[in-house]
Amino acid sequence: HTDELTYAVIAPATHEIMGGGLLESYMRISRFLLMALDHLAVPAVSQKEYPLPEGANPKGPVCFEVPSNYEITVNGKKLIGSAQFRRKESVLQHGSLPLYGDLTRITLALNHTDEEQRQQSATRLLERAITLEQALGRIVTWQEAADAFIQAFAETFGVTWEIRPLTSDELARVAQLEEEKYAHPSWTERV
Repeated sequence: HTDELTYAVIAPATHEIMGGGLLESYMRISRFLLMALDHLAVPAVSQKEYPLPEGANPKGPVCFEVPSNYEITVNGKKLIGSAQFRRKESVLQHGSLPLYGDLTRITLALNHTDEEQRQQSATRLLERAITLEQALGRIVTWQEAADAFIQAFAETFGVTWEIRPLTSDELARVAQLEEEKYAHPSWTERV
């Protein structure tokens, strides 16, 4: 998407990222996200607990409606949604940062019993979530946001990035995956 920065950090099970328990690694990654936002001059915070707004359902269909513990907010509104998945010695941290646009579009893709319920969901979402554009009063491009995340990740975890073109073997694998999986109806038309 051009209006949302979706990130996935896949890393080996290093102490810098996964050391300790789930909460400790989640908080470490949150510090990196906060540093990236700081590079963009966003006044973001991550709090241990957020009061549940009246009538809010933390397990409702619109995950951006209510911040979870340690999620990142600006002026009390959720800015970044994150989740972590672990398997064996790897961790996948996935999240979303709406750069600009209409947050209520998500309600169009979710099941609601009627249009009134959808409208109520959209209203609550706007009361409780925010885009980066709203937080800063200007549009941040995808590249500007990506650069801030790259810099903060390197600073937080002490990594050096190597930017290079894909090898011929990697390009061949991309073509194979596209043909055999991602362009196949069993992938694109699955429910």
